[in-house]
Amino acid sequence: MLYSMTGFGRHIELLGSEKITVEIKSLNSKNLDLNLRLPQTLRAYEIDFRKKIAERLTRGKVEAYIYIESETARIPAQINEPVVSAYLEQIKNFAEGDALAALALALKMPESLTQEKQEADENQIGIVNTAIDKALEALIGFRKQEGEQLMLDIQSRIDLIAKHLQEVIVLDKKRREGVRNRLEQAVAQLKESVDENRFEQELIYYLEKYDITEEKVRLKNHLSYFQKTASESTSPGKKLGFISQEIGREINTIGSKANDAAIQREVVRMKDELEKIKEQLLNVL
Repeated sequence: MLYSMTGFGRHIELLGSEKITVEIKSLNSKNLDLNLRLPQTLRAYEIDFRKKIAERLTRGKVEAYIYIESETARIPAQINEPVVSAYLEQIKNFAEGDALAALALALKMPESLTQEKQEADENQIGIVNTAIDKALEALIGFRKQEGEQLMLDIQSRIDLIAKHLQEVIVLDKKRREGVRNRLEQAVAQLKESVDENRFEQELIYYLEKYDITEEKVRLKNHLSYFQKTASESTSPGKKLGFISQEIGREINTIGSKANDAAIQREVVRMKDELEKIKEQLLNVL
């Protein structure tokens, strides 16, 4: 089953007067690129939160936000008196003036104000973890839904490539017969006797040089393997990318060896569908 790398999940938990909100969104990325923003009171648990998210979201550019809103008043900032006094003393040494203006300047200096740090308790951490889990579930559900749509589109294009391949198989049989007839006509126009054995050897050599039987078989196998991998594997995006490269290689070889306008048209159509598949795979987990 395919999962998209694009998704969004949001969940809110209430704890007394606090509202804890977790939002997680993800976009395309070759690897996991996680950016986590959280309140200062939760900084000590950042590594644990990152690990939890990384275990569920193995790839994607992920933005995770944790908000805590409280109806109770926040603890006001406290003036750091020793630091402010030291700043005032330095200001007086440089200039004389309004004492209130000097105080206002001192309060703007680093570490002039302090605020008592609130540490998150065990109950709050448990609620935050629950909110993260539920937000992840929502995001994964979103990814699954998007993945189902991707699978329908990719499957339809794989079926089209298989259809064009079947047309190539039919055209190739006619092409081989046409090559033989053209060579026989060319020899007949020479009005000279030709060694039949020699002619058959040259004909076989020519046909083998432009034979695409192996490419047709390999392409058919790659298409089947692609479908099997997409339906059975977990997080098959990268593997499907490799298989699509092999599919492209066989299509290109068929086009270069066939030397036939009708087959070339089918090759162009297969290439077009394959490029669209590759674009979709960029968003597959």
